[in-house]
Amino acid sequence: MKIQEKFIQTERQTPQLNNNNIGWSAFFQQQLGSNQSGLTPSRICGVRRNCFLVTQGGDETQVTVAGSLMNDPEALYPAVGDWVLLRDSVITSVLSRKNVLSRKAAGGRGRKDSAGTVQNQVIAANLDTTFIVCGLDRDFNLRRIERYLTLVYNCNIAPTILLTKSDLHPRPESCVEEVESIAFGVPVHLISAMDNDSLSQLEDYLSPGKTVALVGSSGVGKSTLINRLYGREVQATASVSQSLGKGRHTTTNRDLIVLPSGGMVIDNPGIREIAFGVESAPADSVFSDIEKYALSCRFPNCTHTHEPGCEVQRAMAAGELSPVRLRSFQKIKSELDYFADREIRGSARVEKERWKGVSRKIKAIRKRR
Repeated sequence: MKIQEKFIQTERQTPQLNNNNIGWSAFFQQQLGSNQSGLTPSRICGVRRNCFLVTQGGDETQVTVAGSLMNDPEALYPAVGDWVLLRDSVITSVLSRKNVLSRKAAGGRGRKDSAGTVQNQVIAANLDTTFIVCGLDRDFNLRRIERYLTLVYNCNIAPTILLTKSDLHPRPESCVEEVESIAFGVPVHLISAMDNDSLSQLEDYLSPGKTVALVGSSGVGKSTLINRLYGREVQATASVSQSLGKGRHTTTNRDLIVLPSGGMVIDNPGIREIAFGVESAPADSVFSDIEKYALSCRFPNCTHTHEPGCEVQRAMAAGELSPVRLRSFQKIKSELDYFADREIRGSARVEKERWKGVSRKIKAIRKRR
């Protein structure tokens, strides 16, 4: 069946599904013990200010979170895409996640918990693919795509790049070539809201039971794409400012939307700050071309800036590596290293203060004697 027949039918409604068709698998089934009787597995499909929306494959239900879960600092807090257990419309626990797409909490320094540790902001959980959406208007930026790729790879999720608004660019194929030169092995698709045939490229990603999250700047066409896939307007859209070339945040909530095809998409508000999360990994997978040369450097801790015997610098001088790409690599790697080091130093400081508190208590006990 053609993609138009599956996705672009304006009168078609979302079918009544069951848990297996909205991502339930053996991974989650194994977490249900014998003491879970009376609890109902459901999936988070919407997050609101004071409540959550869940589904078991059919209609959405509004639920709240148990106080014991909210007050437990070790427990997972529900996010879109999570599987939770319900008792009488109350979330009692969140099942372990297959993966989680997250970033450092927004803001110049990020939000911190009571221990002074920078928190992660969960974007979505239990994904099969993340669509990195980039518009071929004023939004096209290879350096930003590199940062998105680093974010997605660090979360152990498969990325796919969608270049939207291809009808607005005189040579969209050249943009594909540019992206492929920095996103090795990552699928890249040209998409146009004006061309239904271009949506057929997404069919495999959106088969029944598969979940995809969309990330990208405001105005790149994420909500428009979802509306085209669904067959009618389910997400609000707004035009891009012609003077600034910036989009507006028409999406303010994170919602899991079940498409007529049976696949699921999670729309997200536009991301302006791509800040890497607490558990960020090295940028090797994004910059594999640079890492290939780095293996031959004289020093294993080479920074590729001034050291003798640096193979990366030699490759750049020979025209084998782009100086712009090397600077991007060094910037992202420096950011990841700095953030990891800050987390370690923060943990050490918390531990030091804890032992100071223990010492004061011991001294107080001795004085009372």
